[in-house]
Amino acid sequence: MPAELVEAPLGIACVFSNGTHRSIEVGETPNPVLTRELLLGLVGLVHPHGKIDAAQTVQVYVYNLRKLVDHFHEKGFTGSAAELTRPQLAGYWLGCGHNIEQTTRRMLASLHAQTPVLAPATLGLVQGRSFNPRRKRDRGSLQPYSAGEWERLEQACRRTVNASFAEHRRALEAAEAGQRPEGGRRTWTPENVRWLLREYGPLTNAQAAEFMGVSPFTIQWKWGSVTEAREELFPSTRVVLAYQLLLGVYSGIVPDGIAELGVGDVDWAGENTVLLDYVKGRTSKESLNLPKKAIRLLSRWLEHSQLMRSHAPEELREDLWVRHAPISTGSWHGGAVHQDVGNKWIREIELLGDDGAPLQLHRHRIRTSFESLRDRQSWHGSARATIDPNHSPKVEGDNYLTVTTPGQQDSVDGIIESAQGDLVRKAQPPMLLTDEQTADLAAGFPKLVEKLRLDESALSELLRGERDVFLASCADQLASPFGPAGKPCPARPWVCLLCPLAMFAPRHAANLLRMKAFFGRQWLQMPAEHFMAVFGPYASRVDEVIAALDRQDPALIAAASTEVADDDAELPLRPDEATR
Repeated sequence: MPAELVEAPLGIACVFSNGTHRSIEVGETPNPVLTRELLLGLVGLVHPHGKIDAAQTVQVYVYNLRKLVDHFHEKGFTGSAAELTRPQLAGYWLGCGHNIEQTTRRMLASLHAQTPVLAPATLGLVQGRSFNPRRKRDRGSLQPYSAGEWERLEQACRRTVNASFAEHRRALEAAEAGQRPEGGRRTWTPENVRWLLREYGPLTNAQAAEFMGVSPFTIQWKWGSVTEAREELFPSTRVVLAYQLLLGVYSGIVPDGIAELGVGDVDWAGENTVLLDYVKGRTSKESLNLPKKAIRLLSRWLEHSQLMRSHAPEELREDLWVRHAPISTGSWHGGAVHQDVGNKWIREIELLGDDGAPLQLHRHRIRTSFESLRDRQSWHGSARATIDPNHSPKVEGDNYLTVTTPGQQDSVDGIIESAQGDLVRKAQPPMLLTDEQTADLAAGFPKLVEKLRLDESALSELLRGERDVFLASCADQLASPFGPAGKPCPARPWVCLLCPLAMFAPRHAANLLRMKAFFGRQWLQMPAEHFMAVFGPYASRVDEVIAALDRQDPALIAAASTEVADDDAELPLRPDEATR
């Protein structure tokens, strides 16, 4: 039994997956019964029964076990786990930290799973929510890589991937020309070595020597090592890391999402379309339509790893990043690549940062850099989206807008100023004027006249309809907030709905209804998010203006609706704005 309880003195003996043996004693304990029960729970958590697979972790559990036993002994408790009450455990966990609470919770839960001993109320507490949730350390904002660092990192990954794939294809061709190496030294040719590895998997020098019936020394120092051929046919850990980094550069998927990908998560919807399902730590499962470069990269990796996957253990074949690397913890691995491998690779290829030192490889910075430097030209949505139109303002503000270069900070300031101006304009009610109100404007609305700087000539032109645009009367077409002073307003018709210079009169009712019909046609042909980003504020405003006119004269809107044909020909549209 790889993990078992040691009697007299109490302790736990473990044999971990890397073959190491370790016995850890508890020492003298004031409550041997409770100690033994908690150790039994710990046995259920250690490899192969559970996920604990390191002696240092077992020592932490034993240390926290002793703290719990000592605490209850000081309180006069000398019973077993079955006698522990909910108030006793709650009081202890409220006064300790996250680590002690979690380790002792797990031991008690594991004990109950093996032998149901806990009282129902106590079990409910053990399986419930933590009193001390893990506190995330504030590491500060991750600054994106500079443009130069980003380009050098991408090129380094591409060189590694391309060189390894080219070697892999040459090795397969050599294996195709080879045959079973039988007959001693003369058959130990590069082609035959690669044939042997293709047929029997990534053999080590010792395994190849056993196959040939010679000593490992002979293979390694006389005939020739199999290491080079093995790395050509079976991509090394560094090559896998380069693929993972390059996928992050091309797609912007979070590092934990990339590391946990399986072959089944790659959904091919055609030759050039892939929907990738991945797990994002903050928001659980997500999906992404991959860019073309990322699709080509994934396709290449699946081809590159096909031979290796065929020799991998059954439980790892569905792991996208399966790899062979004979190290202390085993030969076959999947998932994320250890940070030390990346740091060593960076030093070997001499990849430098802008400061001249080896580039600090941080996979979360790749995500941040992708969001900061990505191409935004193909976006359909709000022009104010600084990171991604699929993000809410809260997500952008909390996670991305604080991570800016000086140039991006200027853009953010401009976004804020523009948004504040929009809020001020939207707060103003629409200016609705009947013909009588227009005639009496100077006397009845002095503040409005002063605000818009209208004189008697302008009022006369407004009354006669000489300053009509499409949806409204314009107080001054040459003073548009959407174009240079002294030039006619260049804005599209619907922009008048939010313009501070626009005044709406009964004669505009038909055109307002035509614009409302146009928005309805756009809604039918555009995704909801896209429509709300482009036309949403104007659609809301036109409803507000029509409702106000209807309150003034209920018969007005009914009469004007008979003039609306619900067709693009009724509006001054550009060809690209047509709905039919």
